[in-house]
Amino acid sequence: MDARDTELKKDINASLQARRELGEEYESALVDSFMEKVDQRIDGAVERRLRRQLAEQQMVVARGSRSPKPTDSWGERFGFGIVSLVLAIPLSAIGGAVAHLPGLLVAWAGIVGVNAFQAVRGNPDLFRGRRRHHRPSQDSDWED
Repeated sequence: MDARDTELKKDINASLQARRELGEEYESALVDSFMEKVDQRIDGAVERRLRRQLAEQQMVVARGSRSPKPTDSWGERFGFGIVSLVLAIPLSAIGGAVAHLPGLLVAWAGIVGVNAFQAVRGNPDLFRGRRRHHRPSQDSDWED
């Protein structure tokens, strides 16, 4: 567990303790405050990743070679899925509490939309269907 995880755990515990002390009247304000901290952390991570990718692209251009392959790994996709599910809990609670079923549907439409965008970003041909047909070469090991 790194320092950022420890800090996030402390923030969660502080929010829960404040909720116990202040009561249900301040619950939405506490959730908003915690979500703002999570948003700031996500924004910071995205900004660092964008700066790194921009620097890599500038290096590639400076060297005159092709653009680098995307750095998405299975772990990043898995982590994104886990984070979206964890964030789905408070978003569902807020949407359902404020606007009932329509709010819940809007919250989940946003969650599905973000995950679909992430999936398409990593695999642009995902929703296009199979347009190209792979024809095995004559040098295939699977042929007689």
